[in-house]
Amino acid sequence: MKKLTFTLALVGMVLINAIAQVKNEPAQLLSSYYGVKDALVNGNAAEAGTKATEFLAVVKAIDGKSLAEPNRKAFLELKEKLAFDAEHISESKDIAHQRDHFAAFSTNLYALAKAVKLSGQPIYQEYCPMKKMYWLSSEQTIKNPYYGKSMLTCGKVTDTIN
Repeated sequence: MKKLTFTLALVGMVLINAIAQVKNEPAQLLSSYYGVKDALVNGNAAEAGTKATEFLAVVKAIDGKSLAEPNRKAFLELKEKLAFDAEHISESKDIAHQRDHFAAFSTNLYALAKAVKLSGQPIYQEYCPMKKMYWLSSEQTIKNPYYGKSMLTCGKVTDTIN
């Protein structure tokens, strides 16, 4: 009886952990991305690098098995691109270079967000007309990561993902 109780408890713990992991994977990607964006908005290259390293760890840890088709296929197609972008941001200490890679990073995460539900909250795609580049935000208020404080509110919302 003790062995059966222990086995059932162990299976229950594994299932709870697996369910929590499946629920958190997409949210972790988006949260880490927002951390990079916020660091670029603030002009903090060191923080952008740290947050990109966190994103890289999250994206590498997700194998996609927890995602149903066609979400799994979309994720696996974009995983390497997202990792590449995050790695370049994490390795650079130059904010201008980080911002250049952030453009591709944002484009790739937008493609993933369109294919896979990353959040229960709206995701706003925003556009900088001066740089002709996009980024994602959790809020409609424009905080431009490409220019930071020098042109903080330059931009507009171009799409909303619900």
